[in-house]
Amino acid sequence: MLPKLEEAASQAELLATHAAISPFVHRTPVLTSQSIDDMLGASCYFKCENFQKIGAFKMRGGASAALRLSESERLKGLATHSSGNHAQAVASAAKAMGIPAYIVMPEDAPKVKIEAVRGYGAEITFCPNTPEDRQAELERVVARTGAAFIHPFDDYGVIAGQATAAMELIEQAEGKLDVIMCPVGGGGLLAGTALAAHYFSPGTKVLAGEPEKVDDAYRSFQSGRVERNLDNRTVADGLRTTLSDKTLGVIREHVEDIWLVSEQEIIDAMRLVWERMKIIIEPSCSVPLAAALKHKDRLSGLRIGIILTGGNVDVNKLPF
Repeated sequence: MLPKLEEAASQAELLATHAAISPFVHRTPVLTSQSIDDMLGASCYFKCENFQKIGAFKMRGGASAALRLSESERLKGLATHSSGNHAQAVASAAKAMGIPAYIVMPEDAPKVKIEAVRGYGAEITFCPNTPEDRQAELERVVARTGAAFIHPFDDYGVIAGQATAAMELIEQAEGKLDVIMCPVGGGGLLAGTALAAHYFSPGTKVLAGEPEKVDDAYRSFQSGRVERNLDNRTVADGLRTTLSDKTLGVIREHVEDIWLVSEQEIIDAMRLVWERMKIIIEPSCSVPLAAALKHKDRLSGLRIGIILTGGNVDVNKLPF
């Protein structure tokens, strides 16, 4: 069992987390693409979390948080709310531990993610896709089952787990990275990536990509408080949530900037990876590459790490 974290993880705590979750996750490969390097005018290293267990980096945070629960807390199962990838992570962790999982999912979650959660044996409860409805339904499920709630990102244990992707990328890239980029939704991955760079690659700047249509993280980064979106409709379904105080605190301290991209730029970058790298990624995953391509003049000649966050896409509803 890992200790519970009341603040952002230290370097030693990140190392302990990486060791503890290793039976639950893959050490995913880092790939390169000469054609994308030529487009960017930079050297790019893609950390392929689309090859992770459950098809997304979220397995890291889910396992990290579950391993911080006591045996008595685990016995009644795990619960969460998620549009898909975190739901799969919690369901998979519960299955591996031999305990039940109770997942609240929005009614418009991608079918491929719903079916995957069902495949891990979790009980799914659907709700309208608003933060308020998700939370209200989650509270009803927890009251009924007594299950332990694992938040998708507002949890220092989850953040520590997500940090391990960048920790591996820093080790696997051929030499020091100038920049590491990832998408931002709730901020768990971005906060974890920022901590990993801070401790294990000082001097490496961390940048995030975010859809223009859900630019709450960009606005929160500027204002210093958690901002909300009036509308969360974006092709990048994994990035529809807002930051939390925990993630925003780490992001404002350790992240260089957040770059916004349009829906078309997201779709074009997704298609580019499918066509040039011959791998499946979901729309949320392509956001940092879209941002890099949009601002390639600012990245010229640099060594860039990009975390490809997941590949759980409905191939019957491709956006391109």
